[in-house]
Amino acid sequence: MALQTSPEAPLPVGDVSRLIGGWIDRLGAVWVEGQITQLSRRPGAGVVFLTLRDPSHDISVSVTCFRQVFDRIADVVTEGARVVVLAKPEWYAPRGQLSLRATEIRPVGIGELLVRLEQLKKSLASEGLFALDRKKPLPFLPQLIGLVCGRASAAERDVLENARRRWPAVRFEVRNTAVQGVHAVNQVVHAVKELDALDEVDVIVVARGGGSVEDLLPFSDEELIRTVAACRTPVVSAIGHEPDSPLLDLVADVRASTPTDAAKKIVPDVGEELDRVQQLRDRALRTVRGLLDREERGLAHALGRPSMEHPQRMVDERASEVDALIGRGRRVLGHLLDRADSELAHTRARVLALSPAATLERGYAVLQRADGHVVRDPVDAGTAGDALRARVSGGEFTVRVDG
Repeated sequence: MALQTSPEAPLPVGDVSRLIGGWIDRLGAVWVEGQITQLSRRPGAGVVFLTLRDPSHDISVSVTCFRQVFDRIADVVTEGARVVVLAKPEWYAPRGQLSLRATEIRPVGIGELLVRLEQLKKSLASEGLFALDRKKPLPFLPQLIGLVCGRASAAERDVLENARRRWPAVRFEVRNTAVQGVHAVNQVVHAVKELDALDEVDVIVVARGGGSVEDLLPFSDEELIRTVAACRTPVVSAIGHEPDSPLLDLVADVRASTPTDAAKKIVPDVGEELDRVQQLRDRALRTVRGLLDREERGLAHALGRPSMEHPQRMVDERASEVDALIGRGRRVLGHLLDRADSELAHTRARVLALSPAATLERGYAVLQRADGHVVRDPVDAGTAGDALRARVSGGEFTVRVDG
C-alpha cells in the first residue's frame, strides 16, 4: 500500500527505515547463490562475516552467520568459492543496511557447476555464438598483438618469448588482469574491450596457465563470452586446461591448447618463412632451367636438320623447279593476254560499227530543226522555206524545206 506523503508532510528517515525493515522481515528465508569475495573470522568471535557477489551483475550483499554454521564447511570454502546459503534478509535500521543472516551454507559442487556450464553452453550455442561462420581469420603477420594475462605469469612469459623467438619484430600491447577469483571476469572483460577499441591491434590473445575447473570459471562467464563474440578483432583463446575446456575456447576465433601454442598460431616463424622462400626460389630456378634446357635441345635439333645446315643447297636444288614455274607462268600469262587482246579488238570493231559516226561515213545524214529536234519523219520537217541543219560525216550545212 502506497504511503501518503507530500513535501509538506514527509516521513522521517527513521520511519522509512523501520517500514523497510518491516517489509524485509516478512520476506522469510531464501536460498541465495553467490561467490565469496570477502571472509572475516575474528578469533574468539561467535559471528563470521561474508560478502557474497553475483559476478554476472557485479552486485554484492553482506552475509553473517554463527561460527558453528560456518565451521561445518570451513575446510572446503575459501574466498572465491561459489556457495548457496539459506538466509533470512535483515535490515539494520540505524545504518539503513541490508544483510543476510545465514543458517546453512553449502559449497557448489563440481558436478553442479559443470551442469550449469553445459546449460549455458547450449543456450549460447542456440544463439549462434559458437558458429563456425562467425570465426574471423588471423592475419598472416600481425604488427601489434593484444595480450590479456596475469601479471608476471608463466602464460605471459610463454607468449612473449615464443612469439619474439619466432618473429623478433613483433610488438605487444599487454593488459595484466586477475585470471581467477572474484575480480577476474570484470578485469578480463575490460581489457578485451580496451584492446578491441585500438585500431592498431591486429589480434587479441587471452592467456592463462592450467588450473582446476573452479579456477577457470571466469573464462566461462557469460559476460566474457558475449564480449568476445562482439569483438571486431580476432580473438585467440590460450587457456592451458584440463579436458573440460572453458566456453571461451568455443567463442574465440582460434583455440590454442597452451600459451606457447598460441604464439605458434599467431606469429609465423621467420626461419621457416625464409626456408620456404628459398625453396620457392630453388623451385623457380629449376623450372626456368628446365625450360631453357628443353628449348636449347629443340633449337639444337632444328639446327641439325639439313635445311638449316646447308640452306643454299636447298635453294640450288629448287632453282630449276622455280625457273620452270616462272616459264610456265609467263606462257600462261601470254596466252591470257593474247586472248584478251583479240577479244578487245573484236569488241572495238563491233562498237565502231554500231557508232553514229560509222553510219554517217556510209553516206547518211542527220537533219535537225532550229529547236534541235531530230527529223525522223517528213511531217516533222516543218513548212516550206524552214531551215534545217544537216549533219554529215564531214561536217554540217543548212538546207531548206521545199514544198
